Amino acid sequence: MSLLSMGRRWLSRIGCECPLCGARVAGARLCQGCATDITGTPPGMQARCRRCALRLPAGAAHCASCLGAPRAYARTIAAFDYAPPADALIRMLKTQLRLSMAPVLARVLADAMLRDGALPTGTVLVPVPASRASLRLRGMNPAGEIARGLAAELGLPLVGDALRRRRETPRQSSLNRQARRRGAVGLFQASAAVAGHHVALVDDVMTTGSTVQAAATALLAAGAASVTVLVVARTP
Repeated sequence: MSLLSMGRRWLSRIGCECPLCGARVAGARLCQGCATDITGTPPGMQARCRRCALRLPAGAAHCASCLGAPRAYARTIAAFDYAPPADALIRMLKTQLRLSMAPVLARVLADAMLRDGALPTGTVLVPVPASRASLRLRGMNPAGEIARGLAAELGLPLVGDALRRRRETPRQSSLNRQARRRGAVGLFQASAAVAGHHVALVDDVMTTGSTVQAAATALLAAGAASVTVLVVARTP
């Protein structure tokens, strides 16, 4: 076992505070009450679209967006909606640069994966790479930190350099949906390390799905057997 894995295991056993309510918990996690609150289905909504994890209105059987456009990824697993109060957890990692939040978010996502069903045998974890501007700003890749925590939680291999960006793009938060889709086309290149593997593509937030679509397309072109998207938060 590596020193990093030993450190993560040790941290998972010491007493901590729930980052949302401050209740005492054992290790880097949410308290049971907060975890249940943020992962529950909002009133008037029902289960998520299996392909893109968008919440479906009550009575809807399919996501109209996925019916109208093909996806390179087979399904998406999301831990919670990017809405208050859960969105504060993402900001703690990305804006406040609290790296201690990565294992917390990884644990919530791992729980969502266990509820959704097993991944194919031979699955490897691949994080969506951050832009150079984001790395300069934060000094880390949020998706990469979450993927490391997820690898420790589930015992899955992590291929951290399987994807690279072909070019730099403006910050996603500054673009509308159409601009995000245009800017993501052909954005990534994948290495042959994923050939023959089922890939679990890890990201922190999914909004339009343009980034994961571009990443999944590159992974399949490099020979990946299939792509499942794992996101901590899904924008409603």
